[in-house]
Amino acid sequence: MKDTELLAIALDEARTGLAEGGIPIGAALFGPDGELLGRGHNRRVQDGDPSVHAETAAFRAAGRLRGYRGMTMVTTLSPCWYCSGLVRQFGIGRVVIGEARTFHGGHDWLAEHGTRITVLDDPACTALMREFIAARPELWYEDIGE
Repeated sequence: MKDTELLAIALDEARTGLAEGGIPIGAALFGPDGELLGRGHNRRVQDGDPSVHAETAAFRAAGRLRGYRGMTMVTTLSPCWYCSGLVRQFGIGRVVIGEARTFHGGHDWLAEHGTRITVLDDPACTALMREFIAARPELWYEDIGE
């Protein structure tokens, strides 16, 4: 599958999160052969749990695996430090990012430590986040810890 096709799954998750009243960030974890292992979206608002970011939700949905080096995490937004730490902790080999314009997380740090990074600069991901930030700035700044 192409990166844009992988991103479409994460973007669908982001839209689901927004429809639920949450923060529109989605993610999906894929195996080395492109098999979808887990998908999820930010559920901080819905669950009242600050640890349920999109990447952690996708990671949890994938379940326990023997290794993560050949895996690809796809996320609609540059991963925050928390999610970047998850990628590094478990050695996920590649991260595909929908956009890093509205938030530039830890993906440069991940690249410095050997994670392959692809930033797609997807207009739909950027528009989704810009519209959300304009409509709900207080929720956005809570999510990023500001």
